[in-house]
Amino acid sequence: MANPVIPGFHPDPSVCRVGDDYYLVCSSFEYFPGIPVFHSRDLVHWTQIGNALDRPDQLRLTAGTASSGGIYAPTLRHHDGRFWLVVTNVAEGEGNMLFTATDPAGPWSDPVRLPGVEGIDPDLAWDEDGTCWCTVAGVSQVRIDPYTGEALEAPRRLWSGTPGALAPEAPHLYRVGEYWYLLIAEGGTERGHGVSIARGPAPSGPFEPCPANPVLTHRSTDRPVQNTGHADLVQGPDGSWWMVLLGVRPRGGTPGWHVLGRETFLAPVTWADGWPVVGEVSPALPAPPWPLVPGPVESGRDDFDLAELRPYWISVRDRPVERCTTAERTGWLTLRARGDGLDDPDVVFVGRRQQHLTCRVRTRIDPARGRGGLAVRLDEEHHYEIEASEGEVRVLARVGPLRTVVGSRAVPPGPVVLGLRVSDTPPRDARTGPDTLTLGVEEPDGAFTVLGTLDGRYLSTEVAGGFTGRVIGMYASAGTVHFDWFDYEPPALLGDRHAS
Repeated sequence: MANPVIPGFHPDPSVCRVGDDYYLVCSSFEYFPGIPVFHSRDLVHWTQIGNALDRPDQLRLTAGTASSGGIYAPTLRHHDGRFWLVVTNVAEGEGNMLFTATDPAGPWSDPVRLPGVEGIDPDLAWDEDGTCWCTVAGVSQVRIDPYTGEALEAPRRLWSGTPGALAPEAPHLYRVGEYWYLLIAEGGTERGHGVSIARGPAPSGPFEPCPANPVLTHRSTDRPVQNTGHADLVQGPDGSWWMVLLGVRPRGGTPGWHVLGRETFLAPVTWADGWPVVGEVSPALPAPPWPLVPGPVESGRDDFDLAELRPYWISVRDRPVERCTTAERTGWLTLRARGDGLDDPDVVFVGRRQQHLTCRVRTRIDPARGRGGLAVRLDEEHHYEIEASEGEVRVLARVGPLRTVVGSRAVPPGPVVLGLRVSDTPPRDARTGPDTLTLGVEEPDGAFTVLGTLDGRYLSTEVAGGFTGRVIGMYASAGTVHFDWFDYEPPALLGDRHAS
């Protein structure tokens, strides 16, 4: 078994257990649909069962929503027979909102807005009297009516972590035994990230900090997993405790670049003197003390033969049906351009998160009525793509203010197979990048013709900034283009879901 348990751009995990089933959600930022929902029976094998925010009336993201804006840090809880999801949309005019469902696979309700709850990273907890407590980054707290969204009092300040520590955020409140525990992240979501905890007699405190804080951090270490933080606790059916958290896997030389975004990791938790003790967060994961229940292994290939796209497909800010459909041409995905390619916030793009440090991706495109291709996207200013138009294929690179054509070649009219290979690069010296991306064309005989080889560091968070990871997919930059299939192959050809 291996960490991360949910690889790729799946940050800010929040988890709850109902019987023998676990459910987990993550941040989705500027992508639509929003908030992927996962299910597991063992905390190790996770299957995406849907997206909580899959309707435009639930998730408003406009061209003015910046990359790494949008949906921040959901909290998922189960109470009184239903699932509750509270989240911040940092897009202008949105704020905190709450959704409910009886089935976590959906449908989820329309939003209940929380105008009296200010701040990000909201959490929900209910006490024995049924009072609902909403705690946000900062850290502050307010009692709310979760059915109407009304704040029942003015916000009050709580314990905010280690004095002087940067960014106290991601609060989660739990009742464990005789105490209420307040778990937070601090130190910023970069290399200084960590997790601290305090306890008190009531949901509102007063809170006493753990003498061993931070209870988890990898700052100032050479461990392969870094930026560990933004955690949530869950208890197994056997009484054991576990922590889900985000972390990154930097690669290459100095300073190290992570390209997949912040991923979801799992760690065991024990208790000593009334405080949680977090076990090691490493690529090798200790087995939980119950049988493993692997979920179905989804094929990395999609032939677009379903009426609806599979839940792992995401788009930039929206996905209007008139721009993206599988209904127009049977067995093909049709994209109609809006904007001017990947540089434009309005780009028509359908992609999936890169989840492996090494992978191969291919797609067959018919560009007869337009222009489009296969892209690796971090944001509008950081992306590589191989683009086809009638009679020509070219490789493009956008890094900050610079945009260039890396290579091109003529191709016969009609459909063409575009390819991308991502190769993990072992460090050779302090300047070695994290990986290499090779883009080209697959010939009719299966041979791969390389048109461009690019350094992966420029599609990393350390270069681009922000909170997301790479997303690989298809786009239209002019007219109408059709895609026959899309194939994502991890190293072991899907034999190991978490192979790196």
